[in-house]
Amino acid sequence: MDVVSDAISAVRIGQPSSNRLRVGGTWCTRLAPYEGAGFHVVLAGGCRLVPDGGGEPVTLGAGDVVLLPHGAGHVLADGPGDTARAVPFEEMTRPPDDGTGREVELLCGKYRLDHSRVHPLLAELPQVVHLPNRVGAHPELRSAVDLLARELDERRPGSCLALPSLLDLLLIYMVRAWMTESATGSWPTVLSDPVTTAALRALHSDPAAPWTNDRLAAEAGVSRATLARRFTSLVGRPPMAYLTWWRLTLAATRLRDTDAPLATVAREAGYGTPYALSHAFSREFGVTPGRFRAGGSSSSR
Repeated sequence: MDVVSDAISAVRIGQPSSNRLRVGGTWCTRLAPYEGAGFHVVLAGGCRLVPDGGGEPVTLGAGDVVLLPHGAGHVLADGPGDTARAVPFEEMTRPPDDGTGREVELLCGKYRLDHSRVHPLLAELPQVVHLPNRVGAHPELRSAVDLLARELDERRPGSCLALPSLLDLLLIYMVRAWMTESATGSWPTVLSDPVTTAALRALHSDPAAPWTNDRLAAEAGVSRATLARRFTSLVGRPPMAYLTWWRLTLAATRLRDTDAPLATVAREAGYGTPYALSHAFSREFGVTPGRFRAGGSSSSR
C-alpha cells in the first residue's frame, strides 16, 4: 500500500452516498456539518458555495469538483444573496422555473470517515478544495466525472456496484489533484522527496516488520543521520515515532472493523503480545483496546 491509499483506507467507513440535484431559477440550500467529508460535482450549469464561518465564497461552473474533507457546513445557491434564506438540503424541492433557463445539475455526496485517527496528509487539507474544470488539467479526475455522469444518466446493470466504486475513485483523484496544485501543504513536499518517500513506502508496506532506524536508512539508501534529519523535518516526527503512531492507527482500524482476537491485531500491528499493544494503545488513545472496540474510545491525540 502507498501512503495516500493507506491514509484513506484507515479512516473510511462503509460506502459513500450521493444524491442528484436538479434545480433552476432562484434557490438556496444549506448542508449541515457532517462527520465525514462532503463533495459536489457540477454536471451542468453553475452555482455558488458559501462555507460556514465566514469562509470565502466559491463560484462553481460546469465540470467543477469541490471537496469538503472535514465535513464543513455550507450553503449552495444560484448566486450571491442572503444565505439566511437557505432551506435544509433534506427539504430541498425543485423551485418553479422562472423562465431564465438557468438550470443546474449537481451530484452531491458524502464519504463516511472516522476523523479520530486521521492521517496528517488528510488533516492538512483545507476546509474547501475547489478543483475547477480546466482544459488538460487532472485528466483522471475529469474521466471519473464523465463516468459518474454517464452512470447516473443510464443506470446500467451493475450500477449499484459501479457507482460507489466510482465515488471512491473520485475521492482518490480529488486528493491527488489537490496534492498537485497545493502551494501550502507539506505532504506534497513529503511525497516528492525520494528519501522520505522510500522510508514511508517501506513502513507502510510492512508495518509489523522489526524496523530500526539503521534498517530503514538502509532501505532508503542513506545514512541514519540523513534519514532522521530529512524525515523529521518533512513529516514532523522521527521515523520510529511515525511508525508507532501508524501501527496503533492500524490496530484501531482492525478493532473497529473486525472481530479479530487481540493477539492477532497485536501481531499484525508489530506488537509481540496483546499486553504490549494494550499498553501502547492506552497511552495513545486514552482507552484500552477492549473499550475502544466496544465504542468507548475518546478522541485521539
